[in-house]
Amino acid sequence: MEDAADVAAMMNAYGREVWGRDVVIPESLQAQMHMPGVNLETDTRLVVSPGGEIAAAGFAVDLAEPHVQVQGTGLVRGQDQGLGIGRWLAEWIETRGREAIAKAPPNARVILMQTADDRDDPAKQLLEMRGYKIVRHFWRMLADLEGPTEAPKWPEGIGVMTYESDIDLRRAFAAGREAFKDHWGHVDGGDEAGFERFLHRLETDPDVDRSLRFLATDGEEFAGICNVSPREGTDEATGYVESLGVRPAWRKRGIGLALLRHAFSVLQDRGLSACALHVDSESLTGATRLYEKAGMQVSELNHAYELELRPGEDLSKRTAGQ
Repeated sequence: MEDAADVAAMMNAYGREVWGRDVVIPESLQAQMHMPGVNLETDTRLVVSPGGEIAAAGFAVDLAEPHVQVQGTGLVRGQDQGLGIGRWLAEWIETRGREAIAKAPPNARVILMQTADDRDDPAKQLLEMRGYKIVRHFWRMLADLEGPTEAPKWPEGIGVMTYESDIDLRRAFAAGREAFKDHWGHVDGGDEAGFERFLHRLETDPDVDRSLRFLATDGEEFAGICNVSPREGTDEATGYVESLGVRPAWRKRGIGLALLRHAFSVLQDRGLSACALHVDSESLTGATRLYEKAGMQVSELNHAYELELRPGEDLSKRTAGQ
């Protein structure tokens, strides 16, 4: 845990080089390292320079049942690139990823996923050289909150509340899960462990502000969710929408747009000047159109890479109507 500050500093140096901004505060990284299901001994690696500085960091985790998707990432400090460290880290991530195969259903396809910014040519080249394929593109979109913003228009009977209220957290979690079942890459399963991780973030992550976790209500039902962080990375002038979703029975009524505009209004009232989010550029639910309607613009492009660890039946959502 004492490595969190140094790892965050390395991540932020990379963020400034590629995106022009810091990407994480140490306390948030510590909360992620404490996440239920994460084992630092087996799921993380640091490469240390002869001078005792962190030269590279990597992680690979398969937190969610049925363990058919492994998430990995590796990062090498700028002055230590070109020494073969990235290749070694990639090999470790893949070796760790294959440990998920034994936990997955016998006939299920198991994959390892990593991401790379479109401008990070060395990362893209390394992944492609190792057999990864680009399977999806994600945009960072940005809203300018310095000028007037349009007020939310709530459909009849729909209200909004926050996690500051006395709410049933398990029902709120379930509403969010249902809202995202139609999203590309979703895999059913692991709800109990997922709920534990949900509570962990609420209780420990400083990027989680209960007054910025919005729920659209229809009577006693939670129709949609919009989870907002009060900062993007270390930028306290920019809020960040972690997730926005509407349950299927309440779609096509403008609830998602109302939630987003409500979030913009609250952030603006707090003095923030912008709001960012990341979205699947080919969203199966049409999220990109909603964000464009709210005035958000694309500012960055990221690629999702996939390496097949074992062929088999794909348990993830891939197409609309699947």
